[in-house]
Order: sequence, then structure tokens, then C-alpha cells
Amino acid sequence: MTFGKPSGKPSKKYGERREKRPPKPLDPTSLRDLALSYVARFSTSSHKLEQYLQRKLRERGWSEDAEEQPDTAALAQKYVELGYIDDEAYARAKSGGLLRRGYGARRVSQALHQAGIDEAIREEVSPGEAARREAALVLARKRRFGPFGPTVDRPMREKHLARMIRAGHGFDTARAVLDAPTEAAAEEWAAQAYLDE
Repeated sequence: MTFGKPSGKPSKKYGERREKRPPKPLDPTSLRDLALSYVARFSTSSHKLEQYLQRKLRERGWSEDAEEQPDTAALAQKYVELGYIDDEAYARAKSGGLLRRGYGARRVSQALHQAGIDEAIREEVSPGEAARREAALVLARKRRFGPFGPTVDRPMREKHLARMIRAGHGFDTARAVLDAPTEAAAEEWAAQAYLDE
């Protein structure tokens, strides 16, 4: 009984990998398609889209049939004009997300700077004192610092202070959270900022 004719091609051995073909060089249409796919899938800034397109050009190259090198900055700007990218909305969402995770204003500003967000927009979305204090409480609760965790000795307290500062909180904010005698006192300190605003 036969189960089929041999194809004449040698069979692949177990574990043998297929050779990868080099990716096809980009042309104006494929570059636009990549950009559109990227903005459809990810919340992004114009700068991040431009970086993505430049990386793809380095990886895949530019088609010899296309006459001139693409202007990735112009393509990103076109998507801003079409409303597919909104740097201010991206900055607000990114800022809010980082604050909710317990990061301080300095880390928020650094993240927005890395995303290529303009200084004026960074200033506009900069968190107020109440949001800064709330973020500090979030981090302290999550990491069990200060009144949210067990009593610690001085060297461990200094490590907690350093961690809060690395997370982007100011020294005074971090110290106020760590020195709070109780959870209620820390929450009252954070709530006071809303009354002062």
C-alpha cells in the first residue's frame, strides 16, 4: 500500500531552519502603508512615528525604482494634519498613565521629552501639586513605603527615599509621604493640595 509519490525534493530535517529572504525595499506606497498601520495600532506622537519610519528605512532600504528619498518628517506632519496623530492628546494620555502608576512629574516630563513632545505641550500637561501628591501615594502604597508598610530602620528608609526620587518625585514630596505617621495622615496630606488649588 502506497501513501503517495515522493516529491523528489529532499525532506527537511528536524530543527533545520528555512532561510529568510531579505525584506523587500520600501517604496512610497509601502512607506505610507507602514505609517498608516502604525498609527492605527498605537497611540503615538509625530516624533515617534518619524523614528519608526526611519528605522524601517534603515532595515529595509529604499526601492531603486523610486526616484527620491522619502521625507519621513513630512509624512508624519501630514498624519498630524489629517488628525491621525495628536501630540497634545498623546501627552495627556501618557502623563495620566504614568501618574496613575506612581511616577512623579520629573519622570513624566522625561518620557514626554523622549517621545518628542514640544516643550510648550509638556508644560501644559505638567501635573499640578495635587496630582503629584496622589502619584506619590500610589507609589508608596504599591511599594509599601512609609505608613503603608512595616516600620523600617534608617538605611532602609533612605533606600525608599531614593526609590521615590528615582521614580520622579521631588525630595520634599517623597519625605512627606515617608514621614507620615499613618495612612490617614498621608491621605490627608495629599487631599490638602486639592483644597489649596
